[in-house]
Amino acid sequence: MNDAYIFDAVRSPRGKGRAEGSLHEVTSVRLSALMLNAIKARSGLEGHAVEDVIWGNVTPVGEQGGCLARTAVLASDLDQSIPGLSINRFCASAMEAVNLAANQVRAGAGGAYIAGGAEMMGRVPMGSDGAAIAVDPSIAMDSYFVPQGISADIIATEYGFTRDDVDALAVESQKRAAAAWADNRFAKSMIEVRDINGLPILSVDEYMRPGTDMQTLGALKPAFKDMGEVMPGFDKVALMKYPHLERINHVHHAGNSSGIVDGSAAMLIGSKEWGEAHGLKPRARIRATAKIGTDPTIMLTGPVPVTRKILKDYGMVIGDIDLFEVNEAFAAVVLRFMQAFDVDPSVVNVNGGAIAMGHPLGATGAIILGTLLDELERSDKEVGLATLCIASGMGVATIIERV
Repeated sequence: MNDAYIFDAVRSPRGKGRAEGSLHEVTSVRLSALMLNAIKARSGLEGHAVEDVIWGNVTPVGEQGGCLARTAVLASDLDQSIPGLSINRFCASAMEAVNLAANQVRAGAGGAYIAGGAEMMGRVPMGSDGAAIAVDPSIAMDSYFVPQGISADIIATEYGFTRDDVDALAVESQKRAAAAWADNRFAKSMIEVRDINGLPILSVDEYMRPGTDMQTLGALKPAFKDMGEVMPGFDKVALMKYPHLERINHVHHAGNSSGIVDGSAAMLIGSKEWGEAHGLKPRARIRATAKIGTDPTIMLTGPVPVTRKILKDYGMVIGDIDLFEVNEAFAAVVLRFMQAFDVDPSVVNVNGGAIAMGHPLGATGAIILGTLLDELERSDKEVGLATLCIASGMGVATIIERV
């Protein structure tokens, strides 16, 4: 089998996912096309240079509906002979797009792909597509469905994370993100968003709140307490699934959960031979990929079993990994990952994460892979692992190594 390599990685800055957000007037098609154009221009791609564009999106309705990937290709400067495939694995959609591209390259099904994703959460709200597991009683009851915020609080309760624990991780995420921006650590991959007149719209992640401290977060009320304890009473559902818990400790709120933002990201994946033919030097090899299903009620623990799986499948141990990117969907997700593997916090999300900068659902997987690649190069490390928790109970992971 061929090895699959990362030749380039780009992302947009993340805009606040609401009407006053800087990217609110930008459609998912246009932002996606901007990422495709950046890959094309930076790599000098001409004609049918890549086999396909594989694009993640979590809410594929309205302007994000149809085949967003193909529409973005047609809206971009790529040749119209390049097709497009849209995929949805919830929060891991863009990482799954990268993994699918890598595995097709490995199998010889084309020399190169562009993979990534987009989500304009301020224009197409999360959940607006409907979901059987949430709205169909015959599915929701059998799976003991609860909203993700309740799931995050179940993790905190089950594994002993206090309000101070989750708030401290959130404060650290803000500090690290601010330091990373001050040190221009995202500059290599960042693509400024401009309007049709060429005027700048956004060049930095605007969701960050670098002044956040424990006192600020301590003043916030738990976001999921009422829906858990009052109406519609999801705690009762959770306790039917986990009767050994006396109660659910509600510790998550807006300040220690991922931000709702707009954003997009892309990676150029190909074989060594393809790179040589196009005069491109690979930056990293995609060493391993994995996915797994998990308990749909606690839902967000997927990074732990999928990491165990990817390490076992590829004959590795946790000590082989130099840096980790664990998506900060909720603070307890990252705390559980570090607890399960006894990982030093100093090598996890070293430049902050989605709590500080936001989580544009369909794009985040490619964003954190690009962040991991940039940080491996900056800090002269060799091997990195990126992973995400996923709605309905799943996990996805990717291991990359510098070349």
